[in-house]
Amino acid sequence: MKDIMNMNVKKIAFGAAVVFFTQFAFAQTVQDGINSIDSDKFAQAKTNFTNMIATAPTAENYFYLGNTYLKQGEPDFAAATDSFNKGLAADSKSYLNKLGLATVKLGKGDKNAVAEIQKIVTDSREKDAEVLFRAAEALTLFEKNNSPDLAIQFLNKAIERAQRKEVPAHYYYTLGDAYRLKKVPGDAMTAYDKALPLAKNKASVYTRIGTLWMAAQQWQQAKTSIDKAIATDPTYAPAYKALAAYDIRYQQNAKATQDLINYTKYADEDPYTQLEIAKLYFTNEDYANSKQVLDKIFDKINDPIKFKLRAYQLYADGNYAEAKQNMDSFVSQADKSRVQPADQGLQGLIAAGLAKTETDAAKKSALMSEAQQKIAIAKAAKDETMKWDLELANIAGGGGVSQSAADAGPTNPTIEGLKQKVAANSQDSDSLFKLATAYQDAKNWNGAILTWQKMIALLPDWAPAYYSQGYSYQQAGNNDAAKVAYEKYISTVKPAEVEANKQTLAYAYFAVAYMAKDNDLPKAKDYVAKSLQLDPTYEDAINLNKQINK
Repeated sequence: MKDIMNMNVKKIAFGAAVVFFTQFAFAQTVQDGINSIDSDKFAQAKTNFTNMIATAPTAENYFYLGNTYLKQGEPDFAAATDSFNKGLAADSKSYLNKLGLATVKLGKGDKNAVAEIQKIVTDSREKDAEVLFRAAEALTLFEKNNSPDLAIQFLNKAIERAQRKEVPAHYYYTLGDAYRLKKVPGDAMTAYDKALPLAKNKASVYTRIGTLWMAAQQWQQAKTSIDKAIATDPTYAPAYKALAAYDIRYQQNAKATQDLINYTKYADEDPYTQLEIAKLYFTNEDYANSKQVLDKIFDKINDPIKFKLRAYQLYADGNYAEAKQNMDSFVSQADKSRVQPADQGLQGLIAAGLAKTETDAAKKSALMSEAQQKIAIAKAAKDETMKWDLELANIAGGGGVSQSAADAGPTNPTIEGLKQKVAANSQDSDSLFKLATAYQDAKNWNGAILTWQKMIALLPDWAPAYYSQGYSYQQAGNNDAAKVAYEKYISTVKPAEVEANKQTLAYAYFAVAYMAKDNDLPKAKDYVAKSLQLDPTYEDAINLNKQINK
């Protein structure tokens, strides 16, 4: 979650009485803008800072407006650059606006920007805590382009300078963000704890603590902290965004949708905030709401990111041709640094979808080659935006599994009762196991697949869930997806568990071998041999081994 900081403002002196009045009114206006950004009310913040510029077109005010464009959900580098340049026109020596322009470079992936930021700090002689802080903030702002070690160095100096009066809370929680980027959660939590008693709005810090727990996969502690944030300030929008991420993690779609409704209610109508909401709805597999929000703001946003989100929506609907058009628009218009491995993975999935209906053999082969190549890029980058192999398997098998398909399948009182238990407690692994098994007994394979997926999300290291999901996919007739699930089961079984799982492992190896025999004979031979090593008497594996080794 992107953070927003309180700001120190240079004092203006025109005489004792005027100074007091001016400082008071000016600080209040700045603080209003800061509070708006921290609450994800970016349109309101932009209005605040624009009004400040109209009253006092200082370099600092232009910086604060430009920084707002960098802090919103999807940075607007062009608008930020324009504001920073105006700030430098007002004061050519403004270190803050020089930092702003360097931050834009960093956000675009220019690695030289780190050295540039360091030089600006050196030129300032490290006397101004605000310059030190803003330099550190810039170095923590972007997930893929940052320098946490240097940020920590600058923040410690900023804290040292500020200790002469009072250290602002945002200095400490930005220090926490830097440690978080460095993957030192203990030091991050210590910094957040120091911010807590100083923060005027403690919901801001509780939310950061909650998302830190989420990053550490300590889900109960995360929920406790997020609940504290909402109890402290029920109107603090980012807390609901964090809660939505928590509920999406447990595939509680209805709860996540309500979280997003609350987030929308307490954030504002800034198009870029709405774009963030559309992305979250998509993550929640609420494609209808995602499309509705995106349609509302599509023409208000210049950022080509809108084409990427629309491509994901169209892909989810199986509209591969239009999805390709939108991805092509995104790639052609966006800065190259913004095209991520996940985007190439999506292009690969779209190519696979197009190949499915392509009648020209040469074109079909080219599309499948593109699909494999681009999905390999996403997998090599260890990108987990989508389950690449499973998505590819679902395309081959005719599409993914939806909740509506599960609900339309066979049911009985046992299933309905267990569904209620799971709805009441998403972490009830016992009820999830019983529900998945009940779906299998009723031959509702879509329901079983989805429920095993929820179990996997809850217990990702519990191998039997992958085996059962593979079996359910196989019974549903999607052998490609079944093969992916069986292979995940095989790779998840720990060495110490092999003996206890010999029979199921033997079957999983056999199943993959059988499914691979027509298009990957070396793999089929390898896997059937492994099946027989585990169970030399397994008749189906014996017969398959004879068949493929003639």
